[in-house]
Amino acid sequence: MKRILLPAGGALLASGLLAAGLASTAQASGVVDTKPLTPSSKVAEAIEFWSKAEGAAMKAATVYRYDYKEVNKLVQKGGFTTDTKPGLVGAPKPSASKVHNVNIPKTIGKVFFVDAKGDLRWCSATSIQSNYKNLVATAGHCVYDTAGNKEVLDKWVFVPMAYQGKAPLGIYVGKQAYVHYDFATYEDFDRDYAFVTVYDGIGVGPGTHKQVSFEEFKKYQGIKYDKQVEISRDEYLKCKLDPATTDFCDVVPGSSDEEAGPEHPGAVVDKVEVSKAVYDAAKIGKGQGYKFGEPITEYVTKAQYDAYRGPGEKKVDAVGNYTITHYYVQKWYVPGKATKYVKTIFFIVEGIGKNVGKLGDNAGMQGFAWNQPTGKYVRVFGYPGIEHPDGNKPYTGNTPKWCYGKTSAKANVISALKAEELVSLKCAFTPGANGGPWLYKYSNAQRLGYVNGVTTAAFGDVDGNNRYDTIFSPYFDGETATVYKAAINNWSGPAS
Repeated sequence: MKRILLPAGGALLASGLLAAGLASTAQASGVVDTKPLTPSSKVAEAIEFWSKAEGAAMKAATVYRYDYKEVNKLVQKGGFTTDTKPGLVGAPKPSASKVHNVNIPKTIGKVFFVDAKGDLRWCSATSIQSNYKNLVATAGHCVYDTAGNKEVLDKWVFVPMAYQGKAPLGIYVGKQAYVHYDFATYEDFDRDYAFVTVYDGIGVGPGTHKQVSFEEFKKYQGIKYDKQVEISRDEYLKCKLDPATTDFCDVVPGSSDEEAGPEHPGAVVDKVEVSKAVYDAAKIGKGQGYKFGEPITEYVTKAQYDAYRGPGEKKVDAVGNYTITHYYVQKWYVPGKATKYVKTIFFIVEGIGKNVGKLGDNAGMQGFAWNQPTGKYVRVFGYPGIEHPDGNKPYTGNTPKWCYGKTSAKANVISALKAEELVSLKCAFTPGANGGPWLYKYSNAQRLGYVNGVTTAAFGDVDGNNRYDTIFSPYFDGETATVYKAAINNWSGPAS
């Protein structure tokens, strides 16, 4: 291996809770880098972001492909050198199976997050054994934004058995990320793995969707969302002239509008913000440039106060509150052809947002293995989701798929990823499968095995036919076990 800092102990076999010796924290070794993901105070916000409007954000998320590298030729060198004794932890001693009628394990799912550009993304991942049944294994690049700001990715959640915006086993918000120091610091993809502790899951089934007033909507602490519906012109006029509803009605013009008086056939009204002086000089009643309702005083933060450059009146009251008072006048016009009138309505979702308990209890947990021999059969799971280089797209990314075969006996070198010791496997997965587990000794009957690798950011077209045929994983050695050790004994607790 390129660097060996700390022996990770001998082989361990466990059932139930992990052996106490495996749970020691290893940050002091210089091997582990750990950073917080979501504080408990922000968990509800993350759940709402991904679950509102029936999982619209999850449906909109796309494959995380920023770091992807295409490999056209395998460069291999000698075999893998173990740095400590081999080890197996966690899963009930499954036996290897070559049966291809595969049962997909419930541990498999997607991690969703927002990348440095603000785009919604996803990778593959799995639940893995830990003392508090709260740990997820995935690729390091699906947790750390090494290509951008070198920080953890935003609004990170794990959804086991994810399917088209649905979370049948709940959504689990990431609490703390554990990766190898060399990956976080040097972008070394020989260490492209991560272990993430998650809070208890929140159930987001269909629930009951109830339309409410804006005041009820603001006060509601659970899952909520809004949407626009088309209304008639008469409903629009009534809405715009009622100060309680005017902000929730809009015109979607079909072509250019023409300014007109209120008595003009087809004329509608909107509001325009003006200065206090213009408002004070405006007439009361119904007409172009007449007052539009009473002034509205908004309480804002100091930052919002300082940044505001509009015509409203800024003041700091006697007790130090920052306020901006807005003044509006009427704007009457005739909309263009094919104009639509819309109104925003508000919904709360009841019967969901409940704590569904620990990840391991709901999805199960795969075991963990390190320093195992290569050239052995593994079963790889993931959500491949994009096309091959030739445009062929055999996968939708909606459901988990699998590959099966023997891993390479020799180490693979991919200089573009600063990697010299990757394991390879013949597999036609496309990106989207990255982060998915490589399960050693997988039992089809028990749906359990040992995580002995994760799909990294490289996808190979080795035979040159413009279709991916090879995937890669870091070799899991004693330093991988050290990172895993640092994560397994950390309690997350309920989402709050």
